Amino acid sequence: MRFLLALVLIAASALAQAEIKTQVVHYPGPDGIDLIGYHAYDDSFTGARPGVIVVHEWWGLNDYVKRRARELAALGYSAMAIDMYGQGKNTEHPQDAMGFLQTATKDSDAAARRFDAGVAALKQLPPTDPQKIAAIGYCFGGKVVLDAARRGVPLAGVVSFHGPLATQTPATRGSVVAPILVEHGGSDSMVTPQNVAAFKQEMADANAAYEFVSIEGAKHGFTNPDSDRLSHGEHGGPDIGYNESADKSSWEDMKAFLAKVFK
Repeated sequence: MRFLLALVLIAASALAQAEIKTQVVHYPGPDGIDLIGYHAYDDSFTGARPGVIVVHEWWGLNDYVKRRARELAALGYSAMAIDMYGQGKNTEHPQDAMGFLQTATKDSDAAARRFDAGVAALKQLPPTDPQKIAAIGYCFGGKVVLDAARRGVPLAGVVSFHGPLATQTPATRGSVVAPILVEHGGSDSMVTPQNVAAFKQEMADANAAYEFVSIEGAKHGFTNPDSDRLSHGEHGGPDIGYNESADKSSWEDMKAFLAKVFK
C-alpha cells in the first residue's frame, strides 16, 4: 500500500511540475525589421512535436493571440504567435490597427517574407519538429495563412478563422499544396457572398484540398471574447462580435483538422 501511495505521490508531483512554458523570441524580418514572437509548449510532453504558427488579428500581437498559442501548446503542439507588424506592436484603436496593417501589407512580398521568417524561427525552436508545421490565423491572420497556401508554402495545413477571402495573389492550378480549413461567420458583413463564391471558385480552379465551414449567425471576429468591447468601445470599430458557440465549434474543427494533417 505504501509503495502504491508513493507512486501516486510521484505521479502527482510530476503533473504539478508540468506546465506550459513560454518565451519571447526575437527573430530577424525582411529589411532588418525586429520581429518578436511568443512561443509556447507543454513540457509534460516529451520529444519533438508538430509546430503551429499563429497569426494575429489586425490588432497585432496581443494577449488574445498569445492565449491561443498557449492553448495549442496544451494540445501537444509547439506553437508560436508570430509578429507581422514588427517590434510586437499591438493596439485597441482601429485607426492605429489600420495603419499597422497597411504598412505590413503595402508590399505583398514583404508581408510574405515576414510570415516565412516566423516559420523559419519556429522550425529552429525546440521541441518543434521542423518537418511538421501548420499555420492558423485570425481575421487579418486568416488572410496571411491563406495567402501562404496560395503561393505554395509547404505547410501541413492552414486554418483561417473569420479571415478575409479576397486576395491580390490568387492561387493557380496546382499551386496549393497545403490542405485548407476555412471557418467563416455566416453573418460576417465584412466578407460578401461574392467573396465566398469567388474563393470557392478559386480553390476549385486551383484543384486545392479545402474545407469551408460557414457558421450560421456568426459575425466577424466570432472567436475573440473582446470583439464586442473593441467594436463598441470608446474608439468604435467594425461590425464584429463574439459568438461562444461558433468559437467552440470552430476550435473543435481545427483540432480535428490538425490531428488529420499531422498523422
